[in-house]
Amino acid sequence: MDREAPPVGVDVSVPSVARMYDYYLGGKDNYAVDREASEELLKVVPSTKVLAVNNRRFLQRVVRRLAEEYGIRQFVDHGSGLPTQDNVHQVAQRVDPSSRVLYVDNDPIVLAHGRALLEENENTAVIQADMRDTDGILGHPEARRLIDLSQPVAALFVSVMHCIPDESDPAGLVRRVAERLAPGSFLVVCQLVSEDRATRDFVTDFMDRSTGGRWGRVRQAHEVERFFDGLEILKPGLVEVSTWRPDSDLGPKQLTREWIEFGGVARRP
Repeated sequence: MDREAPPVGVDVSVPSVARMYDYYLGGKDNYAVDREASEELLKVVPSTKVLAVNNRRFLQRVVRRLAEEYGIRQFVDHGSGLPTQDNVHQVAQRVDPSSRVLYVDNDPIVLAHGRALLEENENTAVIQADMRDTDGILGHPEARRLIDLSQPVAALFVSVMHCIPDESDPAGLVRRVAERLAPGSFLVVCQLVSEDRATRDFVTDFMDRSTGGRWGRVRQAHEVERFFDGLEILKPGLVEVSTWRPDSDLGPKQLTREWIEFGGVARRP
């Protein structure tokens, strides 16, 4: 039984990628349809829950490192998903309370929950938008209020590029955003990849059917590498994300290889 009725305008008859991710992270902002789809996916790719947790920890490490080591104070989180523990603004604002964060997601439930969470944080906002609409996002009143495009920005595309179909040109999306940002800005990009064709085909078909076409494709690592053309990739390069600058050797690793979250961090020259 669901905890509460969904916010107005939220369709709970079709699984949501954001709400499935919330379920894997142990959140409460998901519904029966999301839980059923999540459990069905686990039957075929049982590492999915571990992958989601490791991906979240990657996001937190990246934000902290960019804030502490590179002085980044502006973040645009594309496809941010539902608020959970240690969100981008919380990590960044622990380094500097003046850090500014814009969350972007196309799921109305993210807007509803995000606004409630952030209403007392003047340096943070959430907008509902398609992350492919770069002009609309960067031209939004909240973006103009928070983000100074003449100064370095970190644009985050963490575990969302697999939601972008090939016909929408995911590499072109990263390039368009990079072109709008000041030199010295950072692009953080990762997505689900598998070198096993059967896994790629199953997950792509399952998620496309489950979400009513709100899905792109599980890709191969070499395809994700193209997203970084023209950018300076930071060490250790493009990797399975649990191995990107881990805080210690004791941190969790992605132990199964049926699919992984693959990507890294790059700087605009």
